[in-house]
Amino acid sequence: MSKQISITNILITINIFIYILSVLLSKNIIDIDLDTLVDMGALYAPLVIIKEEWYRVFSAIFLHGGLMHITMNMVSLYIVGRGVELYFSKPSYIALYLFSGLMGSMVSLFVHPLSVGVGASGAIFGIFGAIFGFFVVHRKHLATQSQMVFKEFGTILLLNLVLGLSISSIDMSAHIAGVVVGFLGGYMISKNPKSIYLFSILMVISLFVLANLLQQYYVQVYS
Repeated sequence: MSKQISITNILITINIFIYILSVLLSKNIIDIDLDTLVDMGALYAPLVIIKEEWYRVFSAIFLHGGLMHITMNMVSLYIVGRGVELYFSKPSYIALYLFSGLMGSMVSLFVHPLSVGVGASGAIFGIFGAIFGFFVVHRKHLATQSQMVFKEFGTILLLNLVLGLSISSIDMSAHIAGVVVGFLGGYMISKNPKSIYLFSILMVISLFVLANLLQQYYVQVYS
């Protein structure tokens, strides 16, 4: 019998592959220079909004600024991703991950308009949030298990939040947006798996609304 495909392993592989490319281009394995990150699709508001390079909202969530950055993110993804694969379908996992990351990028553009942003943190915090949403819905039936999961994931979440507050280059706004989106999606899908369609529609609409608001904001600021 063939082994089931792991979305977590695929995501980790993609992130590591892209990091290796950035290492080769920057010729530095520890810290990737900003020029390389921007060239590879990092989040930078003037390019996203003024130059209309909206693909950066997506590409930035697969880029990392250094070895410590990607290591921390991939360890977190591996730990929490295994739980997500147990409780959600593959399409739901992908939707939760990508929409959390995309929304994290959009919020980051508002909060840090002149900073270069990269990292899978918003997406990873989104699947943290989805796990919490799942156990909130099923807390009565999984009381003992939910306590263990809340303790384990809560510790990891707290660690990441502390690291985010102590390291200035880590974007907490993307983390918070990711958690909120992930929790909403996890809660909705756990209530009814078919809600993935409603969740996806809501997220697409929200992304377009935020994009429009960002453009208006930049016109006011730079006109």
